[in-house]
Amino acid sequence: MVGKVSKSEGQWRSELSAEQFDVCRCKGTEAPFSGEYWDCKEPGVYHCVCCGAALFDAQTKFDSGSGWPSFYQPADAGQIATERDSSHGMTRTEVMCKACGAHLGHVFSDGPEPTGLRYCINSVALKLEPE
Repeated sequence: MVGKVSKSEGQWRSELSAEQFDVCRCKGTEAPFSGEYWDCKEPGVYHCVCCGAALFDAQTKFDSGSGWPSFYQPADAGQIATERDSSHGMTRTEVMCKACGAHLGHVFSDGPEPTGLRYCINSVALKLEPE
């Protein structure tokens, strides 16, 4: 089940910035090369900006050239949910926070070893807790 953390639209709007709400609750996308973490190299753990779930470890972050933070695996696969996304004339795999249902980005099969995956995640959906 996705979205165990349940809040009303009004609650999310009051807790998130307009851009966070658009991306996380309305499945928007921030512009490439604009987010806080796209080129961040600081060690730590990236958490869901909505509910605080630990999502990605900075040790799995890599420069994909896409302009968004990219990771080759989640910190804990149990914290991530995926589903088919056929919006915008494309078929992709959407990545969401399993705890609250926040849209995080998409996962692609063109990443580096050891997984071959690229979790392409919106910076605005994340909060880095440095080591």
